[in-house]
Amino acid sequence: MARYTGPACRLCRRVGEKLFLKGERCFTPRCAIEKRRTSPGDHSGRRRRVSDRGLQLKEKQKARYMHGVMEKQFRRYVGMAFKKPGVTGQYLLELLERRLDNTVYRLGFAESRRQARQLVLHGHFTVNSRKTNIPSYLVRTGDVIAWVETRKEKDFYKAQVSGIPKRPVPSWLSLDIEQMIGTVVSQPAEEDLESGIDTRLIVEYYSR
Repeated sequence: MARYTGPACRLCRRVGEKLFLKGERCFTPRCAIEKRRTSPGDHSGRRRRVSDRGLQLKEKQKARYMHGVMEKQFRRYVGMAFKKPGVTGQYLLELLERRLDNTVYRLGFAESRRQARQLVLHGHFTVNSRKTNIPSYLVRTGDVIAWVETRKEKDFYKAQVSGIPKRPVPSWLSLDIEQMIGTVVSQPAEEDLESGIDTRLIVEYYSR
């Protein structure tokens, strides 16, 4: 399956809630959910009750859309979570949280995970002083994420970091605002994980 390249707001309407894929726009009246909460597509047919399987699928898709992960990669994360002792759903969210593009977003270097993914792909960041352009790279305790020095001369960098911190940095990360360097100080704790995802439904979906 190819990566989705259509309107981001259509994905929010599909799951019926904000996934914050458009950054600041999601907090304004221009947000598609604020304008129209109905799902995309034809609504002329009669409405049907959503099955348990449908609810599980919807929750799985919501987690995928939110983090910009394709099905094959998401299934691999689920497989890793099943093999890990402990709470499967919590470890799944921890894996998604530790992705480099999500870490860049959490540090406030990007307005959305989509933008963070693009910045990483274009080689704007280093991990432990090595340029890394893999959004799925899983950061570990002690990793240092910084902007590539040559990128700091660009107007985009100056505009991007002018408003930092735009939102609170989670406790598992630390941010040096002067140097614009982020450090992974620990593994994400339960309170740092995405609370809007019901992992129980996702685990049930893949347990069949």
